[in-house]
Amino acid sequence: MNGTVRNSPRRGRGPGPWLVIAAIALVPALALLAVFSWSSNQVTDNEAAPAPDPSVDASVGAAELTTGLFTMRRMPRVVSLDASLEAFEAEVVPFVGTLNDRSCLAVSVDGVAAGEHNAESAVIPASNQKLVVAAVAMEQLGADFRYITSVEAVAEPIGGAVDGDLYLIGGGDPLLTSEWYPTSNLERHPVTSPTRLESLADDVVAAGVLSVSGSVVGDGTRYDDEFSAPGWGVGVAGLEAGPYDALMANDSRVLDDSLKANDPNEGAAREFTRLLQDRGITVSGDPAAGAAPVATVELASIQSAPLVDVVAEMLGNSDNNTAELLVKEIGFAGTGLGTREAGLQLMHDQLAEWGIASDTIVLADGSGLSLDNRLTCNALLVLLQMSDINGPIGSALPIAGQTGTLAEIFTDHSVTGLLRGKTGTLNNPPFNVDPPAVKALAGYVEVDGGGAVEYVLILNGPTISDQSEYRPLWNSLAEVLATYPAGPTLAELSPR
Repeated sequence: MNGTVRNSPRRGRGPGPWLVIAAIALVPALALLAVFSWSSNQVTDNEAAPAPDPSVDASVGAAELTTGLFTMRRMPRVVSLDASLEAFEAEVVPFVGTLNDRSCLAVSVDGVAAGEHNAESAVIPASNQKLVVAAVAMEQLGADFRYITSVEAVAEPIGGAVDGDLYLIGGGDPLLTSEWYPTSNLERHPVTSPTRLESLADDVVAAGVLSVSGSVVGDGTRYDDEFSAPGWGVGVAGLEAGPYDALMANDSRVLDDSLKANDPNEGAAREFTRLLQDRGITVSGDPAAGAAPVATVELASIQSAPLVDVVAEMLGNSDNNTAELLVKEIGFAGTGLGTREAGLQLMHDQLAEWGIASDTIVLADGSGLSLDNRLTCNALLVLLQMSDINGPIGSALPIAGQTGTLAEIFTDHSVTGLLRGKTGTLNNPPFNVDPPAVKALAGYVEVDGGGAVEYVLILNGPTISDQSEYRPLWNSLAEVLATYPAGPTLAELSPR
């Protein structure tokens, strides 16, 4: 239903506040009656009441609430939502009228629908695809999951000498990083929660290694050798994302090399060889990519930050490589196949298990760079409703005017510091043919006193990625979202 405001199929408006108040009011009354009945059976007419404990100071305690028992302040969330939702819906309607028929919008307040436009239409989501990756990864891998990168050899060093090759074995860590990389300005947003490659090199030194007669061999065989996803636009691979593999350091960059490594495994081996040599370890052979033998001895290993921090990096920086590697790890964990196809199938199955309609949804990659992806605004809204603004996904989203991809957007606005959102952008040269360009924004707006407005806006259009087109729409949306609550806030209604 286009350009309409309706109630959510997930949650209705519910009973009016006075009916709920009446029901709630009966609970304490019945409880008091039960206590009185119980106490009358505990002390007989001939028993003296127990003497008060002189060690207890009755004057000490929490501040007493002055709010009466039978008052609207005893149920502030219900009252605030009911008082403000109708006015908020009225604010959404004019904004809906400014959207084209290829875009979609879905808005709710604490899960209760407040407005929509083409909410069930499948559109190109751009980087809002990463919200699906984040939700499924947290569900299937767990917030405490950590990647492991190891250094192994065929045998223990003898007298500090490794006879043969030293294998740097990747575990899929997208944040394996040398100290120079975050300040190199080679990426738009610096890596957060890095896994320091120097620490792993230090551990090799601590293991007593002094020399390697062979080479450092980078092993990324945990995943397949698809270094970029099909369906990306011209010029995207190698620039916006990739090449990536289960072993990747510095997004496939090596110090003092202006170009990304064609093979991320060989690039990581080059970078690690440099670090070992800087620490006085002699490496005779040239860095290479390859598979470690089945039987090896681990000399050192390093763990990544927990998955919750990896997800925060992916959403905050809109990190494409992290998203693609997470998809492959989902596939590896669930099926033993570290492939994009395996991961995407598990993601699709998870959405279906959550009850999110999937007949029109197309998952083609993790980053959202593929022009083949299709998502609905309602599907993303349900994912946001399943979490909350302070959950692992909500707290990871960029904050308007402050952090990540929103640091320079909404810098002087009523939603500054309150709106959190995942951005998304795809250009589409030539502009006069399909597929359309994309500009997306989805997340939460914090409500004073608790709760949040959940919103998803995905704009598709020939030139919508141009600032002159999307920024006015983003600003208008932010102004609408900032009008909630129109009535008293939770903070104003809470017991005093």
